[in-house]
Amino acid sequence: MTEQTLAAPIDDQREPPRGFSRYQALLIALLAFTQFTIILDFIIMSPLGAILMPALNITAGQFGVAVSAYAFSAGLSGVLAAGFADRFDRKRLLLFFYVGFTLGTLLCAAAQNYHVLLLGRIVTGLFGGVIGSVVLAIITDLFPLQLRGRVMGFVQTAFAASQVLGIPAGLFLANHWNWHVCFVAIVGLSIAAIAVIVFAMEPVDAHLKLKQDRNPFRHLIATVGEPRYTLAFAVTTLLATGGYMLMPFGSAFTVNNLGIDIVHLPTIYLVSGLFSIVTGPLVGRASDAFGKYPTFVFGCVMTVIMVLIYTHLGHVSLTTAIAVNVLLFVGIFSRMIPSQALMSAIPDQTQRGSFSAISASLQQLSGGLGSVLAAAIIAQEPDGSLLHFERIGYVVVATTAVTLVAMYFVQKAVAERAGKRVM
Repeated sequence: MTEQTLAAPIDDQREPPRGFSRYQALLIALLAFTQFTIILDFIIMSPLGAILMPALNITAGQFGVAVSAYAFSAGLSGVLAAGFADRFDRKRLLLFFYVGFTLGTLLCAAAQNYHVLLLGRIVTGLFGGVIGSVVLAIITDLFPLQLRGRVMGFVQTAFAASQVLGIPAGLFLANHWNWHVCFVAIVGLSIAAIAVIVFAMEPVDAHLKLKQDRNPFRHLIATVGEPRYTLAFAVTTLLATGGYMLMPFGSAFTVNNLGIDIVHLPTIYLVSGLFSIVTGPLVGRASDAFGKYPTFVFGCVMTVIMVLIYTHLGHVSLTTAIAVNVLLFVGIFSRMIPSQALMSAIPDQTQRGSFSAISASLQQLSGGLGSVLAAAIIAQEPDGSLLHFERIGYVVVATTAVTLVAMYFVQKAVAERAGKRVM
C-alpha cells in the first residue's frame, strides 16, 4: 500500500482530529475575516482609480505611486518585524498590527489631498503587510499539518470574497456617496474584528516557552541565513512574481483585447469570485486528502494551460471570458493553497513568525517588481489594446515550471523531517 505523503505533522505524530472544534471554527472564520479586510483595502485602490484621480486632481503616475507605496512599505515592514515576530504572544502581535492597519485606513478615509492619501497608504502597508504572516504563524501553531490545507482553503476564500462582496460594495458606496466612505466602511469592519480578537481569541504563546535567541537582529539573521529556508524563500518569490504580472492589467486586457464591454466587467469578477469561494475549501480538502505536492502539480499544469489560452485570446463572448477566468483561478488556488500549507511545515516553532514575515516581505516586493516588469514588457495601441501580453504569459509559464521543480525538493525535505517517504 502506498503511504500518503506528509501523512503526519512534524510536531505531532498522533492521529489528527477529522473535524474542527467550535473554537477552531470560530478562529478560522476570524482569521479569514481579517484577511478579507486586509485584501479588500489593498485591491479596492485599483477600481477606485477612475474616481480618485479626478477627485484629488492627480495624474495616473501619482496614482500608481500611491498603489505601489502599499506594497513596498509592506515589504519593508515584514523585514523589520521579522526579528520580533517570535518574541511576543501572536494574539497581541496580531492586535498591534491590526490596530495600526485600521488607523492607516482611517487616515486614507480622512485624506483631502494626495499627500495625506499617500501617507495613509504607507502607514497601512507598514502594518497591514505583516498581518498575513502573523495569521500564517497562528495557523501553523494551532493546526496540525494534516488539517492545514483545509484551513488555508477557508482563509484564502478571503481573496474571492473581496472580489464578490468587497469591490462591488465599495464601488456602490463610492458612486452613491464618495470614495472616503469605502475606507470608512473598511475601518468599521476592522473595529468589529478587533473586538472579536480581544474578547474571543485565546493567547497563542506556546513558542515563548521554547528557548530562542533574545536578540532581534540575531534572530532575523539566523532565519535569513538558515540553509533549509533558502529554497522556500526562492519559491515564494517566484510564485508572487508570476502571479502579480498578470493581475494589474487583467481588466484592461479584458476590455480592450477580449472585446468585453466595461459594464460587464463586474460580472466576470462576480462569477469568478463565487466559483473561487467554492474552489478554495475544495482545494484545501484535496491537498489534505491526496497530498500537498500532487495538488500543487495539478495547479501548475492547470495554470500553464490556462495562462497560454488566456494571453492568446482575441475577441470572445462574455461566457468564454468568464469560463477562462474561472479555470485560471482554479489553477491559481490549486498552487497557492497547497504551497502555503506545505511551506508552513518548514520553519522551527521558534522561527515561524520570522519565517512568515520574511516570506510576506518577499511576496510584496517580488509582486511589486513583477508588476514593474510586466509594465516594461507590454505596450498599448492607440485604441487601448495591449501588445506583447502573450510575452507576460511566457514568463509566468517559465516561473511556474521552475516552482514545480523547486517545490518537489521542498516537499521532499519536509517529508524527510516528518519521517515519511516521498510519494
